[in-house]
Amino acid sequence: MSRFILALDQGTSSSRSIVFDRDGRVVAQAQREFRQLYPQPGWVEHDPEEIWASQLATAQQALAEAGLQAADIAAIGITNQRETTLVWDRRTGQPIHNAIVWQDRRGEPLCAQLRAQGLDGPIRRSTGLVVDAYFSATKLRWILDHVSGAHVAAARGELAFGTVDSWLLWKLTEGRVHATDVSNASRTMLFDIRHNVWDHELLKALHVPDSLLPQVHPSSHRYAETTLLGGAIPIAGIAGDQQAALFGQACFSPGLAKNTYGTGCFMLMHTGAQFGTAGAGLLTTAAAQTGAGPEYAVEGSVFIGGAVVQWLRDGLQAIRASGEVQALAESVPDAGGVVVVPAFTGLGAPYWDAQARGAIVGLTRGSTVAHIARAALESIAFQSAALLQAMAGEGHGAAVHELRVDGGASVNDLLMQFQADLLGIPVVRPRVTETTALGAAYLAGLAVGLWPDRAALAAQWQVERRFHPTLSRPQAAERMAAWDHAVRQACAR
Repeated sequence: MSRFILALDQGTSSSRSIVFDRDGRVVAQAQREFRQLYPQPGWVEHDPEEIWASQLATAQQALAEAGLQAADIAAIGITNQRETTLVWDRRTGQPIHNAIVWQDRRGEPLCAQLRAQGLDGPIRRSTGLVVDAYFSATKLRWILDHVSGAHVAAARGELAFGTVDSWLLWKLTEGRVHATDVSNASRTMLFDIRHNVWDHELLKALHVPDSLLPQVHPSSHRYAETTLLGGAIPIAGIAGDQQAALFGQACFSPGLAKNTYGTGCFMLMHTGAQFGTAGAGLLTTAAAQTGAGPEYAVEGSVFIGGAVVQWLRDGLQAIRASGEVQALAESVPDAGGVVVVPAFTGLGAPYWDAQARGAIVGLTRGSTVAHIARAALESIAFQSAALLQAMAGEGHGAAVHELRVDGGASVNDLLMQFQADLLGIPVVRPRVTETTALGAAYLAGLAVGLWPDRAALAAQWQVERRFHPTLSRPQAAERMAAWDHAVRQACAR
């Protein structure tokens, strides 16, 4: 039997491919960045063909570096940046517009209309989401409204809509399969996650023909085969990046939570099989599903996480490379009272303020770029702490006794220690931090029998380092109060 899984990890700034063995270890990987397009302030786009070309190239490179053939690969798993929206011609396979990225805010005027029509309640009850331009629905509607002839072509069934996973699946199958999984569908603001079906009332309200939509399957499922990598390989797992990371962190039961520190920060806590509407600015979302039965998670999304380090590098030019930020931040004993609120594109959960803008609070004559760098790094932990506090206040599932972490910024020891200090619970970094790709690999491997069940996967999860809190609870509360004060300044517009 083939002993390896190929995970395609299509992210916001790069495409990666990772080969895992049946012990969940990385055998080989390849990565390729692609362009970020900013047509005007608040707009973010990607070239769909560039996404595909970069993803295919990394898959070929990872297999070559591993010295493997298609026959060695038991299955392919796909994980992807969520909410990013694509529309293409079914006959030609050509995109009719650039992909509109999850960070893009052009859908906000339509969101305001939906709220004015009183649709925020029905949308919340069906999809688990708040009405926001973050999700796919208003991005899709914008493409239909602004590409000549798109509404007519869509009504005729000539167009296909998909998130990035659907686009990759379409390309891998050379146009034979148009599908997605429940976790990606749940981020469109068009999917009824209580019943795992597209919500036809919402489709009607947004003037979206159902002929545009992909078929929805469980996350662990034999979708199709691809022959583009030298032989037939099953595509057997798909999940949005955050649900894939939750699965890769072996968070299979209520109360287990993870936080991914990427461009943004995404905290998910498994809540079991019962749907419940989240409050406090949180979302209810579909967790990765391995069968027909529903599974849910409560989620909070931070728009600017690791991207604040890029701002230090490219905007302030305080560092030359992202890896320098920890040394600069550690050159001062603390942030000196400086608090950075990186609301560059508004604030996500638990605030949901699209009009908030970045702020630096607490500057004095003695403040230096090192204090700002430390405060910028701390802002990632502050936002994540606010999320977990909101989840705890909602009483979702069992109590959270530890936070499992992954993503690029999780390698920063200073940040992880400060996160533990704010939360008052251990922050746990696993031995394999590529948990997003690992989750996609696990889902695919389960579908083809490479692993027998979730218990086998949980047994593979191992701790690399555990960060224990060192701040007293009153000290942590004082730090959070300073953060809350700074947030109020950023939102006072």
